[in-house]
Amino acid sequence: MGTIGELGEFGLIGRLTRRLPQGPAVLLGPGDDAAVVAAPDGRVAATTDLLVEGRHFRRDWSGPYDIGRKAAAQNLADVVAMGARPTALLVGFAAPPSTETAWAERLYDGLADECRRAGASVAGGDVVGADEVTLAITALGDLGGGAPLTRSGARPGDLVAVRGRLGYASAGLALLAEGRDGPAELLAAHRRPEPPYEAGAEARDAGATALLDVSDGLVQDLGHLAEASGVRIDVDSATLVVPESFGPDGLRHVLAGGEDHAFAGAFPPGSPPPPSWTVIGAVRRGAGVRVDGRVPDAAGWDHFRG
Repeated sequence: MGTIGELGEFGLIGRLTRRLPQGPAVLLGPGDDAAVVAAPDGRVAATTDLLVEGRHFRRDWSGPYDIGRKAAAQNLADVVAMGARPTALLVGFAAPPSTETAWAERLYDGLADECRRAGASVAGGDVVGADEVTLAITALGDLGGGAPLTRSGARPGDLVAVRGRLGYASAGLALLAEGRDGPAELLAAHRRPEPPYEAGAEARDAGATALLDVSDGLVQDLGHLAEASGVRIDVDSATLVVPESFGPDGLRHVLAGGEDHAFAGAFPPGSPPPPSWTVIGAVRRGAGVRVDGRVPDAAGWDHFRG
């Protein structure tokens, strides 16, 4: 199949769009000047993200299919964190002309398959030449008539609970940086996160007051929730699952590791979270985040600090 440079822009678009099945929310998919996506609620939850080669992924560590799955997951998770149902992705794909066509096709297979997990579709996008692979993803979602679940609704007395894995992707990244080839479960977690997409609906149905995607580390993201809500969040480390496979830095991975795309929410005392969620702490009066009563040393990810 050669390279995308040999195939040309419109030949590449044709090959990629044929790999993108469309769900019922997409009324008009790839092929026109813009896609048309149903918004029965009258409002659209929207988010966007950038992934740059060497910064967010390495092609010697992750194959194209995994990169596609990861790129879709981190955007779909943000829509779910608003309590919305993901409907569509728009994908901007930049790559060197020397990129193999088969590599690009597998990337889009990953995007399409992750969308399928969440009930969404890749509805359109753009392709351009560039010196390095870059993905610009916009995700859209439908609120289904409900109020968005924001970071600003937590109140003193609420329970804090999480849904999904914490620390796995961070532990896997550390293994790759050390040149190690296992445990396979941790490497896979870094390459292909598995957000529990049902978490948004679960949180809404349980009466959650606030919700967010844990993408940059539990402590850092809870800090965003605490700041937006004007409260303090107390975390009990004894409630956190720290697998032995994480090694001696296990608790740090759980507190500060990002990219698992778990969800953290606040729930009123009279509306406890579902059994699939784990209560890890409580909302108090004050500011910031405390772990076992202390300000934690753990810091999360910052794109400009690294």
